[in-house]
Order: sequence, then structure tokens, then C-alpha cells
Amino acid sequence: QLQLVESGGGLVQPGGSLRLSCTASGFNSYYYTIGWFRQAPGKERRGVSCSLTSSDEAPYYADSVKGRFTISRDNAKDTVYLQLNNLGPEGAAVYYCTAVGYYDPCLDPAEYGSWGQGTLVTVSY
Repeated sequence: QLQLVESGGGLVQPGGSLRLSCTASGFNSYYYTIGWFRQAPGKERRGVSCSLTSSDEAPYYADSVKGRFTISRDNAKDTVYLQLNNLGPEGAAVYYCTAVGYYDPCLDPAEYGSWGQGTLVTVSY
């Protein structure tokens, strides 16, 4: 079973930044598509960004976060990061990361099998 642990959430003011981490255990994430998703209260889980593998293929971003969020990988640490910049109220949600064998496009949560606890991002003054 693919296990991933999210961290890095917290309280941030509007316009602020956070970096979320997603650390894999029990498997080599290098060969997997890693996706970041978020779910706000009362809303569906939606794709935010995903990285197909550790190849040179360009990652995907939801239109709502393009230019503000950046996904990156540290293969030595088996960790995928999501840098969140210029957060607005719509960015408040539980953020999840998950993995699947190579899948393109990769922003559909239905394509992923297992989910962790997520990390909560709160945007407020």
C-alpha cells in the first residue's frame, strides 16, 4: 500500500505563503504520479497540482492556482512539496497528497486509491 504523510499546513494571512510536504514511505515515489488535492468544508475534493513522475514532464495545475502554486520533488528525501503563494480565502481547505502509477492527466481524484489524513490550511487575519 502506498503511504504518504502530509505536513506543513497552518494558519496564514491572506496573501501569505506556506510550503506543504508529502513524504512517501514503503515505496519509491520517483516512479509514481503524485497529486495534491484539497477539500473545503461542504465541497468536493478537487485537484490542485500533480507531478507525473520525476521525469522532465511538465506538472499540471488547476487553473485557479496557476502562477501561485508550485509543485516540486526531492527524490533523495522521497518528498513532494507544494509551495502555496498569495493565498486567498478560497485556499482554506484540507490538503491531501496521494500517489498512483503513471497516469496522465493526473488531476482527477477518482484515479487515486488511498488517502491520508491531510494537512489543514487556514487563511485568516
